[in-house]
Formats: sequence, structure tokens, C-alpha cells
Amino acid sequence: MSRPVIGISAYRERARWGPWDVDAVLVPDAYVQHVVRAGALPVLIPPGLAYADEVLDRLDGLILAGGADIDPARYGAEIRPETTGLRPDRDASELRLAEASAHRDLPTLGICRGLQVMVVASGGRLHQHLPDLVGHEEHRPAPGTYGEHCVSLTPGTRLHQVLGDRVVVSSSHHQGVDDAGRLTISGHADDGSVEAVEDPNRCFALGVLWHPEVRDDPRLFEALVDAATR
Repeated sequence: MSRPVIGISAYRERARWGPWDVDAVLVPDAYVQHVVRAGALPVLIPPGLAYADEVLDRLDGLILAGGADIDPARYGAEIRPETTGLRPDRDASELRLAEASAHRDLPTLGICRGLQVMVVASGGRLHQHLPDLVGHEEHRPAPGTYGEHCVSLTPGTRLHQVLGDRVVVSSSHHQGVDDAGRLTISGHADDGSVEAVEDPNRCFALGVLWHPEVRDDPRLFEALVDAATR
């Protein structure tokens, strides 16, 4: 049996290596390595693609990766000063991917921004600056860093089946979930903020606000690849 193919939504950023300083399509290698170790073939999906269905026709599973803030106009809100670094090309193409993958029940794992994309695609809304809600910055001590904290998973959810009652996570986000839309909330941080969502009506559709790719725990990636294989 051939290995399942997992698409990973990628960034378009200015990058430098050797003598080159150019726009590049990239994603942190940790995503790729987790997918490979879980037994699948990773394929990067560049931002800005208009043909979500043609892309998904070639995939067995999808990872919506982390990255910049989503334009609040996508969920009907006015932009706040803390919301920065918008990527309209990613917003457009990843929301199409999220909607199309939900329609065809393609196994999907949303990570950080990816969870937020899933929420917005499901009719939900985001908190634009989580520290204003929880009173601290432990979810992202500073830009480009990870905070470490615990997440409690809701018994009876798919995420609880994969990870158990409680898990220590690495996070780097300043936005959170205000309204999960059609998704079910399946995990909370100790401060009460939403850390995980899922769609119980799909074969596998989980979103986590933390970054499992930077830790050694392979379970979320293995669960995605298992669902993609089946």
C-alpha cells in the first residue's frame, strides 16, 4: 500500500541562503519531519492557490500550519492595533482549503493559525489579543518564542482519545477563540482560554492552538496519518 500524501500549507516569505535573497515558499522543517516519521509523504501547498478542490484531489490529509494573524474582516471584526503581519494570500487560499476539506471530509489537522482558519471557516470568531482576556502573556512570552503550559482535554472528544486527560504544550500565539462556530471546543488552558477544537461529524478534523511540531510527541501526526491511511 502506498504511503498517504499529507499537504502542508506553506508561507511566502523573504528568505536568505547563500548568495540568495528572494521570496520563497517555505514551512518549518519540523512539520515535514513529523509527517515523514508518521509514515506519510509531505507536500507543501503554496499560498494564493485558487483551486482548492484540485489540490485536495491529490491529497489524503491536510495540515493547516501556523503563521500570521488572520484579517479580522474575514470574521466581521474591525482590526485592532495588536493584529499585524496580515497575509491576504494565505487567508484566501487556506480558508478555501478548510471549507473544501470539510465538504469532502478530508482528514485535517489545524495548528495554531490553522486552528484559527478552521474556526473562521466554520463561522466562528477570534479574540484579537488574548492577553487582554486572560491577563498574561504566557501563551507567547515574546514574538518568536514559545510559552509552555498545560492543556486539559474534554473527555469523550477525539482529541481526548488521542492525547488523554492533560498534556504539556508549547505555544506561540496572541490570538484565541471567541466563538468556535460549528466546531466543538475540546480543550482549555488552565486560564480558561480555548486551546483545541474539533468537528465530531467528520472522520478526523482537529485544531490545536499550540505547536506540536516543536515537541517530540508524535501522537497528533500519527493520528492524522492513520486517518488519512484509512
